[in-house]
Amino acid sequence: MNELIHPVILSGGSGTRLWPMSRANHPKQFMPIAGEKSLLQETALRVADPSRFAPVTLVANDAHRFTIADQLASEGVAWRDLILEPVGRNTAPAVLAAASRIAETQPDAVIAVLASDHAITDVPAFHALLETARRAASTGALVTFGMAPTRPATGYGYIKQGGPSDLGSGVFALERFVEKPDAARAAAMLEEGGYLWNSGMFVFQASAILAEAERYCPAILAAARKSVAEATRDLDFLRLAETAFAASPSESIDTAIMEKTDRALVAPGEIGWSDVGAWSALSSLAEPDANGNVAVGPVVSIDTKNSYLRSTDGKVLATIGLDAVTVVATDDAVLVAASDRSAQVKDIVALLKSQDAPQADTHRKVYRPWGSYEDIDQADGFRVKRIIVNPGAKLSLQRHRHRSEHWVVVRGVGIVTCGDATITLNENESTFIPVQATHRLENPGETPLHLIEVQVGSYVGEDDIERLEDTYGRV
Repeated sequence: MNELIHPVILSGGSGTRLWPMSRANHPKQFMPIAGEKSLLQETALRVADPSRFAPVTLVANDAHRFTIADQLASEGVAWRDLILEPVGRNTAPAVLAAASRIAETQPDAVIAVLASDHAITDVPAFHALLETARRAASTGALVTFGMAPTRPATGYGYIKQGGPSDLGSGVFALERFVEKPDAARAAAMLEEGGYLWNSGMFVFQASAILAEAERYCPAILAAARKSVAEATRDLDFLRLAETAFAASPSESIDTAIMEKTDRALVAPGEIGWSDVGAWSALSSLAEPDANGNVAVGPVVSIDTKNSYLRSTDGKVLATIGLDAVTVVATDDAVLVAASDRSAQVKDIVALLKSQDAPQADTHRKVYRPWGSYEDIDQADGFRVKRIIVNPGAKLSLQRHRHRSEHWVVVRGVGIVTCGDATITLNENESTFIPVQATHRLENPGETPLHLIEVQVGSYVGEDDIERLEDTYGRV
């Protein structure tokens, strides 16, 4: 290979169509939905070979920054930048901000734009497709990947493939983009032939995409460049300037540039790709049993067929006499849907949000930069949590106005600061944190620290935290 590809991974999605597993505060890209590792980890590992790829650039939601850093670090993935969007503005501003950043030092670097929440089962074929696209992109072309359709899907946009390009084998003219069709139109396109699924993955030089942005979406480019020029460093993260980035129009890279440029080419491929955009798509990635069922977790079934059945919290999921249904059970919500209507899950999420239901956005287990906590019980005047602190991590130095806390260590060792005193707690030892006391918890060990926290007071909400000092810059 003549030059390294610079991966740009976009991780701004909320994945509401995979509710109740995927939620805004911990969406599908951070979960092991299609394998043992999270979709983000799998995406990053596919482009982690230093002989082929430069360190990744990742563009993400500010709220997910510590989860992303932790998941990449746990897999030994090197990164160039973790770029934080202050607000969501679709893919065009995100891509152009990343391209602007890379172009500061390597204006002709070849960039591969990838989504953090896609599944790819044939990695060698994916690498071969990237190399085909890289060769064409090195000449100034903007290459998009078109996936060979396996069914008349209505959840994907399509690309009409033209004749072979003179820029090399494996790339073709791109005649036009087709918006998501209805079922009849999708079937007709498959029968006609020459249509591909629009994967949302792209390969181009930084200088080429910036030049086309100057031509077709100058306002978006100006906002992206200004947000990069005024960006600030925060620990391992690069924070885009909020005012500049928020001023950008919200538009996808497809509509802002790819549908308008005369430099666009398509590289068709069969790489076992899915955008994992609905439970039906996830079901298609697994091998069904003799009854046509895909079962994940502790599942038992009688007279059930052609269904996707998943239990994520250890509880047994049992079904009787069902056909073509999707059932997904988590610790605080259960989805039951006709399989051909699983794409409507996003409407359920919208309904839950209208009712201010916490299950719309958050899980019972909430991730923090130091570890996680999970609610066990709560009622007026008290709240019980299980807290896990990662090795070497520590919570902020803080105090609470309305509640006291009682901590009991059940696994590991903790160092507790309370007022002027510092003590070490071992398993089966406890301490009391009075209302208004300045306190902090730290795990000095090499294994996770587990403790039970009992809060008692007139108010036990998460916003009753006054941070005085914080390792993670949250003061």
